[in-house]
Amino acid sequence: MSASLQSLFHPRRIAVIGASANPEKLSFQIFRNIREGGFPGEVIPVNPKGETILGTSSVKSANDLPDGVDLAVVIIPAKLVPDTILQLGERKVRTAIVISGGFAESGEEGAALQAELARNAARCGIRVVGPNCQGVNYPYHNLCASWPLITRRGEIAIASQSGTVGAALIDWASEDRVGFSAFVSMGNRADVDEADLIEFFADDANTKVIALYIEGVKDPAKFLSAVRKCRKPIVILKPGRTERGRKAAESHTRSLAGNDAIYDAVFRQFGIHRASTLEELYDFAKALAYLPAPAGPRMLIVTSSGGSAVIATDVADEEGFSVTPLPHDLADQLRQFLPSHFIVGNPLDLTGDANAEWYRRVMTAAEGHYDVVMAIFGDPIPGASTIIRPDRCELVAYLGGADVERAERVLLGEKKIAVFPTPERAVRALACHARFDRSRFPREPEGQQPTRSTTEGREVLSPAASMELLARNGFPVVSFRHAETVEDAVSAARQIGFPVAVKMNALDVTHKSDVGGVILNVTDEAGVRKAFQAIGEISKRIGARDGGALVSAMAPRGLEAVVGVTQDVQFGHAVMFGLGGVLVEVLGDVAFRIVPLTEKDAAEMIAEIRGAQVLNGVRGGKPVDLTALRQLLVRVSDLVVKHPEIGEMDLNPVILYEKGLRVVDARVVPIKAPE
Repeated sequence: MSASLQSLFHPRRIAVIGASANPEKLSFQIFRNIREGGFPGEVIPVNPKGETILGTSSVKSANDLPDGVDLAVVIIPAKLVPDTILQLGERKVRTAIVISGGFAESGEEGAALQAELARNAARCGIRVVGPNCQGVNYPYHNLCASWPLITRRGEIAIASQSGTVGAALIDWASEDRVGFSAFVSMGNRADVDEADLIEFFADDANTKVIALYIEGVKDPAKFLSAVRKCRKPIVILKPGRTERGRKAAESHTRSLAGNDAIYDAVFRQFGIHRASTLEELYDFAKALAYLPAPAGPRMLIVTSSGGSAVIATDVADEEGFSVTPLPHDLADQLRQFLPSHFIVGNPLDLTGDANAEWYRRVMTAAEGHYDVVMAIFGDPIPGASTIIRPDRCELVAYLGGADVERAERVLLGEKKIAVFPTPERAVRALACHARFDRSRFPREPEGQQPTRSTTEGREVLSPAASMELLARNGFPVVSFRHAETVEDAVSAARQIGFPVAVKMNALDVTHKSDVGGVILNVTDEAGVRKAFQAIGEISKRIGARDGGALVSAMAPRGLEAVVGVTQDVQFGHAVMFGLGGVLVEVLGDVAFRIVPLTEKDAAEMIAEIRGAQVLNGVRGGKPVDLTALRQLLVRVSDLVVKHPEIGEMDLNPVILYEKGLRVVDARVVPIKAPE
């Protein structure tokens, strides 16, 4: 697929459809930017009046274009675009950037125009960026079919659904002198989307990091295929974390924003760095592109600002770095040349007397003792740019330095050294290198809220039928029997052996314990009869469909967990794991992964929850069988791959033991049949 975008980024001849001689018009400005950006090939304006624009004669129609046009930049009224695409197809144009708005973002009529545009482009074999976009800027080919005109080259490729967001990023990168390798404003993504661009930039020699702003993934299967194959870091800012934010995202470009918990799980599963803010998107990409990865967690902080060092230490500890005391031999070496009033420790505070030479001598002496040295220039430090080496993991935060700081930041940027305006932004950006290496950089993961799907309009399997499905597929379930009558229940209890649990088997009650539908530790036949009668009365009182009772063995006490499946509207089935049993809704300590799962995925899910340490045994508790737990998660994944008709599933509780585990209760909801 990336080969089809070659003429988008490396055109030999460009046509600007709708170019104007009026300097106030956007079409004039884009034509001018292509010219002034240094594009090496011919740029042909297409203007219905045949005007001469910046000294270049125009042609009146796309039909009049000469052979050999690779790329068309289209800036005309939306209603004219679909037919213009057909004309470009006749002229063998291979790619088009449709700047024009008035498509799906504007309502049903615009959506119909966009669909026609996409059909015509597919028929003609034209790859289209947009519509409703801000264009493409690829400085390594001197191509700025966009605005503003920025040409500084770097190693970060930026693709954004929002033109303004992307333009802000390249502006920051240019101001910091680190530059960018490409900027693509995707707009409505009628054709070219984030997956296409990931695939292209994965092979682009000028790109080291891919940064994306997306409000939703257009084609989940294509996206997952692209990220699986990509060996370069990907950073994504995906808003819509809240319900209102999701609705705002969907109204912006009329694209699905999806379930945020599932997006979060997908990003974790495939090693994608998720940014929460625009600043993080820029910081993370900058660190991954221009800061060498640390070999380990040991960090030395050298500062002229004690307060900034305290901030950095807090964030370093949160992110899994170790701001450890100075080794004795290093401390002795530093005392030999540092003034006596300096506090020789870690952080090492050079105070307001600091100068670039003191930083240089300390950082040189510390080589081999630490994996990363953080230099916080908290004052005007002339010469700071001369001591930071781009090939070393030397993290720079520069703040409070006024004009000297601004001059030094420029010099550092010219050397392609990442500089951050605050210590916390610097450390969090550095942590991208450690985020997916938990063995060297342990960190408490963030909590996630469980996502529960609606079952409206879908037939739910009864608890008994759900347990039977699991038993047929080899799941380690407790002994159970379905009882339609009280005598069936008594007989089941005898076969299983006392004590037993007697549970409501209604199809339409999600949480049986909430209505008193679970009676535990029933020790004799009289107790079974009483429990069966009580469950029947509860069903009548709440208007539930009576499905008899589920009689099951009492599982030995252990650690309660929950394993589930949810069906995401974009990414399909996702497996969920968490602790708490009936408390899972309250604790909200869960992790997700989309199927199919590997044992590695399962292990990462288990390690990701906040309560993971409980699984290893705390305060005299015994560790649980993590191998059995991993196998259960993979088995759940395999089951929904085998039976894609399953929409939701809850195994709750699952009792974890030192050896093995048992599924005590289950609920399965098939996918709603299409109407």
